[in-house]
Amino acid sequence: MAVALSTLVEEAERYLGSSRIADYCPNGLQVEGRPQVTRIVSGVTASQALLDAAVEAGADLVLVHHGYFWKGEDPCVVGMKQRRLKTLLKHDISLLAYHLPLDLHPEVGNNVQLARQLDITVEGPLDPENPKVVGLVGSLNEPMTPRDFARKVQEVLGREPLLIEGSDMIRRVGWCTGGGQGYIDQAVQAGVDLYLSGEASEQTFHSARENDISFIAAGHHATERYGVQALGDYLAKRFALEHLFIDCPNPI
Repeated sequence: MAVALSTLVEEAERYLGSSRIADYCPNGLQVEGRPQVTRIVSGVTASQALLDAAVEAGADLVLVHHGYFWKGEDPCVVGMKQRRLKTLLKHDISLLAYHLPLDLHPEVGNNVQLARQLDITVEGPLDPENPKVVGLVGSLNEPMTPRDFARKVQEVLGREPLLIEGSDMIRRVGWCTGGGQGYIDQAVQAGVDLYLSGEASEQTFHSARENDISFIAAGHHATERYGVQALGDYLAKRFALEHLFIDCPNPI
């Protein structure tokens, strides 16, 4: 079956509530392709590798978490940007991208989806007083050592994480997928035993050590693979479309 591109985009906007969320990039339809959609290809980032794979897969629409046109970037359509846009336009493929709306959503959001992968029970936001902090806090069904939890993260994500050991046992966890290492101070205030994010900065080590909590950097790409898959599945089911998630490996 096929659905009108405008209808699919309208439903995605409604479901994610993206118009109510301030962001660093435009959310929604970033490149317009053919007016009817039958096959969705999803991926984390609209890289050239994903676009080439989408062309090979016969996609009508590419759905991603990391799209284009970020605040502060050079607006000139040259080099890498020119090649990416040329690929989409040449093959009449639409690009649909959602950043913070896909981090925040309570059903298909990156943070909720990662919690399901790691068997963490969500308790609430990492910082209830600041809605701009997109992380969450939750608890494990059974306490684990930091090393055991890190092994579980590696098994689930297929990537060896960076572990900084602090607390002897992990019961409560705070997390934010992607580049959320800066929220470790909110995690300390929330009283968690371990904070997990995609990336780490130099100062993250000191914050973890001096506040006696454990920290895991599990990979920006690796922690953000699940939200876009869930959103793609939702749209495919809603409109009886084909959906294929393509994982272009990224060690960062």
